[in-house]
Amino acid sequence: MRTAASRALGEQVRRWRRWLVPGIGIKRWLAVVGAGIVVLSAGTVTVAALEVPAATGALARALGRLGPWAWLVPTVLLLGGGILVLVGVRATLRSIDRVLFPTGQPTLVEVLRRQRTRGRGPRIVALGGGTGLSTLLRGLKAYSSNITAVVTVFDDGGSSGRLRRDLGVPPPGDLRDCLVALAEAEPLMTRLFEYRFPGGALDGHALGNLFIAGLVGVTGDLEQAVREASRVLNIRGRVLPATARDVVLVAEFADGSVVEGESAIPRVRKPIRRVALRPPDVPALPEVLEAIGEADLILIGPGSLFTSVIPNLLVPGIADALRGARAPRIYICNVMTQPGETDGFTAVDHVRALEAAVGGRVCTHVLVNTQLPRNAELLRRYHAEGSFPVDPDLEPLARLGYEVVAAAVISEEEVLRHDPRRLARAVMRTAAWAAPRRKPIAAT
Repeated sequence: MRTAASRALGEQVRRWRRWLVPGIGIKRWLAVVGAGIVVLSAGTVTVAALEVPAATGALARALGRLGPWAWLVPTVLLLGGGILVLVGVRATLRSIDRVLFPTGQPTLVEVLRRQRTRGRGPRIVALGGGTGLSTLLRGLKAYSSNITAVVTVFDDGGSSGRLRRDLGVPPPGDLRDCLVALAEAEPLMTRLFEYRFPGGALDGHALGNLFIAGLVGVTGDLEQAVREASRVLNIRGRVLPATARDVVLVAEFADGSVVEGESAIPRVRKPIRRVALRPPDVPALPEVLEAIGEADLILIGPGSLFTSVIPNLLVPGIADALRGARAPRIYICNVMTQPGETDGFTAVDHVRALEAAVGGRVCTHVLVNTQLPRNAELLRRYHAEGSFPVDPDLEPLARLGYEVVAAAVISEEEVLRHDPRRLARAVMRTAAWAAPRRKPIAAT
């Protein structure tokens, strides 16, 4: 019987043989490289013959007949062999480049440089959910491939809610958003994951949600399903649910009333006293706690304060892991208030709500937007919905003992939200200041 080592060797040989199939244009240049190596070897032997004639016999005597011209032979051989190797390697790389990047953009060298730069990037953990977290991830992936997104899985509305009720699977919507945000796959594949069916039995379902739900059914495990989806999209980093258990989000309002369900909470339009998980003792994924402990930078938010950000911190073990982490921990405050959740909230109100939810501080820094929206028409639309810019409250935040990071990070293209590139740039600059031993990381 074949051993595991021999099977692995056979598989490796088969992989290498694929590079020799017709049409790629590599075989001829590999032959040139091989010829160059042979010529270089001959040149090395002739040098040895001239340096140690007693050990090489006939070759040394033949070279000796050339007299002062004897050293010309190894010189020509070494120079010619070197040229053949350089030409062959360059042409081989160009052939691979044309196959992988037929348009010429980007080039293979550029991709390798980016991958190496990102691979050396800081280990970043980002906690949140919804649109806020996916917006942040789109900017962060230019700085590092070592990103762990920790996502809430408590959604009960829309496509995710229907799949949760009908199939009993954890809601995949926020997981899908983060997978797409970190994706390196072709644009068509990411658009496919975001595609929503316009009618029929699948009306409103996102294809990515159905795909993840199907993977949960095949693998029997949410974590494994997310890992497989990550491979399909070739994501930069990893996405983890805060917990793999089925959890319901519960809110208690200022008047004492209680409502269950993430999607139902903002619709009540009353001040929220607190939110809780039901059941409350669900375990955090060990990988999440490990990632927090090993992180170089931890980001909390942006996102819906009571239904996306705080729920992650309520999973037992996560808040304690954050407090024990050595990395800078930055809370990214929202740029706009959210009707039904943070009506009238300033940046200080956001931070105090965060502290009240977890029984103390979990952040070292607070990043706030200081750029007022200038798109009057867009601003009027938000005002009509009861949403207003969040007052940055810089001095009160500083009095609370936080390191305050003020930055212009708003985007006004179609909606008022964080700009992914500006936000990521501000975050990475803050990380460099907070941890001066690290060299600043440039975007790629």
